[in-house]
Amino acid sequence: MRYGVYLHIPFCRKKCAYCDFPSQVGTKAAMADYTAALCREIRARGPEIAAYGPGATAYIGGGTPTALPISLLSRILLTLKAVLPFSPEAEVTVEVNPGTVDLETLTALHTLGVTRLSVGAQSFEDRLLARIGRIHTAQAIRDTVRWARAAGFTDVSLDLMYGLPGQTIEDVRRSVETAIDLAPTHISVYGLTVEEGTPFAAEEAAGTLRLPAEEDTEAMYDYLTRILPRYGFARYEIANFARPGFMSRHNLSYWTDVPYAGFGAAAHSYWDGRRMVNEPDIAAYIDAVQSGRFPAREEEPATRKNQMEEFCFLALRTARGLSRAKFAAKFGCSLDSVYHATLQDLRAKGLLEEAADSVRLTERGMKFGNVAFRAFLLDGER
Repeated sequence: MRYGVYLHIPFCRKKCAYCDFPSQVGTKAAMADYTAALCREIRARGPEIAAYGPGATAYIGGGTPTALPISLLSRILLTLKAVLPFSPEAEVTVEVNPGTVDLETLTALHTLGVTRLSVGAQSFEDRLLARIGRIHTAQAIRDTVRWARAAGFTDVSLDLMYGLPGQTIEDVRRSVETAIDLAPTHISVYGLTVEEGTPFAAEEAAGTLRLPAEEDTEAMYDYLTRILPRYGFARYEIANFARPGFMSRHNLSYWTDVPYAGFGAAAHSYWDGRRMVNEPDIAAYIDAVQSGRFPAREEEPATRKNQMEEFCFLALRTARGLSRAKFAAKFGCSLDSVYHATLQDLRAKGLLEEAADSVRLTERGMKFGNVAFRAFLLDGER
């Protein structure tokens, strides 16, 4: 059975102003305790997962995995490889933030079998990086990519953000040009969302958060989705663009109903059709693992209706779209028998189009994805 593995590292050097991910600034002692618990969880649960065969992908995210000392990150990777088999062509990704790595660290990761780096660049404008709370500069991004190449990595992804406070379309253009000059294999683009509980949410409530006008943010989105394909980056998911052969196989599995096992505080799993989430509090997670308790709880069991909705939402995020054959195989009925009126309405609005066995979002549909996704809610929840 094809499956993926996700490991969550809930530590950062500094919390960004927009971030609502489960992470915090950690002490050396906290990081060591967490690493010990994470490795213990891998050893406890790994054999059951390994019984299904070799893993296809692994992804170490956060937080900032490279906020851990390389000795601890190495211990995690070695434990994972010792307990879980991976196919020889497995994709193993580690998220990297500039300012937390050097050539020695990246060389160690490559030696340990990491095949792909996801670099949190966000912007190449120093004033914007400072405004959103990043610890690095544009030069640090360049250094990180240069060190990655020197360490032997051939698969390097960059994250870019748009709609940031004080950002202009010219800022976005310069960041794209600089990113392209670094020759990444993959680029992810994310629009800023002001999430509850973040410093930006507090600024917004106080009336001090100055975001670009809606039409300017839309222009940034239009520019990014138009220019990246011209540079050879094909759009394979709403926010992700890749050169041929360099799609993120791990992330693609999330959208195509592939099971995955999550390890670490707040990590999610999708296994045997059930969705689980680990204890999000770091201290409670460590206590559970040390006490020999399974740190996960099942999320609200999905009804058949919920499963249909989710299957459609996730598949429609991809450029391949929603397969009629896969829907029928999974649910025992045709897509059109459930969503005939929805499909007809979205086609009429120019948000959906036919593609052989599948239906997929148009470029306009990708832009207004939330409108399309809401249309797939059943029982009048739209």
